[in-house]
Amino acid sequence: MSVHSFSHPLVAHKVSLLRDMKTNSKDFRDIVTELTMLLTYEATKDLELSKDFITGWEGKPVEVEKYLEKDPSIIPVFRAGIGMQEGFMKVFPTARISYIGYYRDHETLQPMKYYAKLADGISERTVYILDPMLATGGTTSAVCTLLKEAGCGKIKVLCVIAAPEGIERMEKEHPDVVIIPAVIDTKLDENGYIVPGLGDAGDRLFGTR
Repeated sequence: MSVHSFSHPLVAHKVSLLRDMKTNSKDFRDIVTELTMLLTYEATKDLELSKDFITGWEGKPVEVEKYLEKDPSIIPVFRAGIGMQEGFMKVFPTARISYIGYYRDHETLQPMKYYAKLADGISERTVYILDPMLATGGTTSAVCTLLKEAGCGKIKVLCVIAAPEGIERMEKEHPDVVIIPAVIDTKLDENGYIVPGLGDAGDRLFGTR
């Protein structure tokens, strides 16, 4: 497994705004969208390109590069992952959208699936899992297992914040999956929340408790 954490002044600044409990839901959603756009640029930098010719503005052929792969599919994991969908689609508007829903049992901390709808031909596409928080890694691992059972061979995870415990679990259970966090935090607390983190991403995105 490879973890591609990238440092950039804008990323650091935007993460600091997400950590601030004074940031309201609208601003929180906007910042998550902006961060997801930056994550998407990082996640797609290895797209395979091929040479092609087009007719340029002078009416003459111009050699250009185009990507070869089928349009990818994104997996916004319900519910917080929905907050990252717009940011990815702004950068890659032809991506297919799949949805997978899990909730975490607050006593066992185990992921419980309640919904899955995958894009057509998903086994032939690069898949980008979108979830703001990689905490215990349980939900992310379960999603990866489901996708591999559907035939997916190239999976990347985009998250705003990751915990070392979640990364370690993914390394054991899905060493072939690439993880791209905006930042890696210190640890999980006794309740499975990331520290220092930013609270419950779903609640802060949608103004719920």
